[in-house]
Amino acid sequence: MHAICRDCLSQVAPARRCPHCGSPRVKAHEELFALQIAHMDCDAFFASVEKRDNPELADKPVIIGGGKRGVVSTACYVARIRGVRSAMPMFQALKLCPSAVVIKPRMHAYVEVSRQIRAMMDELTPDVEPLSLDEAFMDLSGTEQLHGAPPAVMLARLVKRMKDELGITGSIGLSHNKFLAKVASDLDKPRGFSVIGKAETDAFLYDKPVRLIWGIGPAAQASLDKAGIRIFADLLRWERRDLAARFGSMGDRLWHLARGEDRRRVSAHAPMKSITNETTFFEDTANPDILDGHLWRLAEKVSGRAKAKQKAGRVVSLKLKRANHSALTRRISLRDPTQMAEVIYRTARELLDQVGDQGPYRLLGCGIADLVPESQADITGDLLDPQAIQRAKAERATDAIRDRFGADAIQKGRALR
Repeated sequence: MHAICRDCLSQVAPARRCPHCGSPRVKAHEELFALQIAHMDCDAFFASVEKRDNPELADKPVIIGGGKRGVVSTACYVARIRGVRSAMPMFQALKLCPSAVVIKPRMHAYVEVSRQIRAMMDELTPDVEPLSLDEAFMDLSGTEQLHGAPPAVMLARLVKRMKDELGITGSIGLSHNKFLAKVASDLDKPRGFSVIGKAETDAFLYDKPVRLIWGIGPAAQASLDKAGIRIFADLLRWERRDLAARFGSMGDRLWHLARGEDRRRVSAHAPMKSITNETTFFEDTANPDILDGHLWRLAEKVSGRAKAKQKAGRVVSLKLKRANHSALTRRISLRDPTQMAEVIYRTARELLDQVGDQGPYRLLGCGIADLVPESQADITGDLLDPQAIQRAKAERATDAIRDRFGADAIQKGRALR
């Protein structure tokens, strides 16, 4: 059996403590040095950046989100212990944790840290597939000769560098495919390092709930419940053709995942088709002020992700879902590609006005599509909107001011709703 100390990075014999530095953070596993597919997920990323930048928050419950009508973007682990979760309405979160410090998102600060982490991952392997600002897949196949150490050691070194140089912690999942690597990274957060080997895959999955599968939301879970499928063992009782007949393409995917099979490759160059963000309301609403406030925050998130990925979109989309789960979608092409929150919000707001009063709604989302490099974004004027370039310059100036002086240095009125 192989083992590494996650603090001094020594390759050691399995033990309760490292014989070199005395750390109890020794990771041992039979396949530790044979596995090469990893998922890295930062721990409560937005909140971690805020605590790093303001040490007075270190031991306090921190919630990143909007005002009383807003929702939780991220909660630190102190707040999570008290029941606060992402996407929870702010009023509910504050009932559970009235002493929480609420901070409005500083997307530009998070983007900068994300880029620094990405640079560290790129030093390990060219095969990095980011999923968001704070998580990514990595394929370290063939890198042992380059680095002189197995992938597991390099991954432990990565999260140690993140902590030492950036003040941000992360959790590693290491396995033989993407599905299991992502499952593993959630097993022991925060600061986790979990391994799922090939030999143990069947036994590990057998009694686990199918909600471990990424993308199984409430609606999909309800459909599976009706079919009597709650754990992976239930899936194993179904024939492949029967799952496909009942659930379509998802059924075939479920058949493979039930057996721990995932042939998707980690692809640093996978074409990105869109950047979207959405929120499900605690209570259905048609209140225009609530919808407007959420739409601005969603536009900011989409803008932040676009800037992090150095992308812009030619198309802005709006998504609404009603109580009966029927969906309304609207799209509009722009004269120029954009990554600006102001443009995304203003265009999505026009689409929302076109929809009219067809609520109440249980879900709201917006996004950009038909992506291009950011060098093509927001560079030409519009005879019908001569202030567009000035607004883009103003937003970039606002980004710089917020990065230097904090999120509250400049606030738009709609963000306070």
